[in-house]
Amino acid sequence: MRKSSVLVLISFAFIIVFSCDRKAKSQDEETILKGKVTILVDETLLPVIEDQKQVFESQYNATLTLIGKSESEIVQLLSKNKSQLAILSRELTKNEGEIFEVKKVKPRITTLATDAIAFISHKNNNDTLIDLEKVITFVQGKNQNSFKGLVFDNPNSSTVRYIRELAKVEGLPKEKIFSFKTNNEVIQFVAKNEGMIGVVGVNWLSQPLPEMQETVDNIKVLSVKSLKEKEYLKPSQNNIASGLYPLTREIKMLNYQGFSGLGMGFASFVGGEIGQRIILKSGLVPVRIPNRNIKIRKEINKK
Repeated sequence: MRKSSVLVLISFAFIIVFSCDRKAKSQDEETILKGKVTILVDETLLPVIEDQKQVFESQYNATLTLIGKSESEIVQLLSKNKSQLAILSRELTKNEGEIFEVKKVKPRITTLATDAIAFISHKNNNDTLIDLEKVITFVQGKNQNSFKGLVFDNPNSSTVRYIRELAKVEGLPKEKIFSFKTNNEVIQFVAKNEGMIGVVGVNWLSQPLPEMQETVDNIKVLSVKSLKEKEYLKPSQNNIASGLYPLTREIKMLNYQGFSGLGMGFASFVGGEIGQRIILKSGLVPVRIPNRNIKIRKEINKK
């Protein structure tokens, strides 16, 4: 009797330990609304994604680690399968995504918002207009007297790639081209150097960090003349949404996880009602305009 009782107790203890261990493992498992994950983010798009992260984490048992890098660095990490989640202004090419095709992982691509590239100058500059055609010829190495200098965030950034593709050049000229590492460094440089033209993601201007507000106040956003129209337009929400502003781009979530994880959950959140309201508030253009509930009263209460 004693021997059988001992066996029963051992079996019961084993079941408890096994179930507890299984429960602990299930708690660590990543789902669409739970767990931990790292997302690479194009540095030019970082401010609005950080806002999304804060709200998402406040609502769900999830921890998102956002790492801001240049577009080129992110694409390299994805193409080597060193990361599975990224937020960029473009998708991977067939060659870049080849490693995932071999593993038969189909990407989930979610368009989150529409962003824009802005040209900025020192607030004391008299000229508030810039002709995109002159920028293109300048980048092509022609008409070098058009500008004192163009200032980019990073040689490997999405803004540089965007302007290079517009100008149809492989690289930028060596003269009168300046590059730093971040958008904030570009803003700081332009705010201290009259005559320089900075090229930045518009989100860094609409949502500056508190410590950057004074610096942003020392620059002006230029109105841009497109290659087709005669009108000069600023990168306002209306002009971006209507497609009139010539330097727009889509923000996309690239998900190569291959399962229903936090990448899917975060993309659904940003694309949903709350996430799109955050996009709208940030100065960018949401994919879908959030609903507004308007109450109509027949009578107005007078006190």
